[in-house]
Amino acid sequence: MVARVWRGWTTPANADRYELLLKEVIFPGIEGRQLAGYRGIELYRRDESDETEFVTTMLFDSLEHIKGFAGTDYEVAVVPERARALLSRFDARSTHYQVRVANPTRPS
Repeated sequence: MVARVWRGWTTPANADRYELLLKEVIFPGIEGRQLAGYRGIELYRRDESDETEFVTTMLFDSLEHIKGFAGTDYEVAVVPERARALLSRFDARSTHYQVRVANPTRPS
């Protein structure tokens, strides 16, 4: 499995709107594409006094499946215009990692 990691930053004033856009529009849109090898997405948020950082981790079975999502130049960030309008800056390229442990056991 391969993790695709990307970061973007907003102003504190745009943070909640950006998160809502991700949860209600962008993530469901990705799910709706029914991409081969796509295993899900996680969202992380860190609020600071002057900006809010968001990190997404998408999981895919392989780099070939990531290319089905992002294209041949698979490291290029996929950032819809509606998201760009709320971001103050973002990584132009995603990074990719081989997943060594997934879904660790959690105590009940």
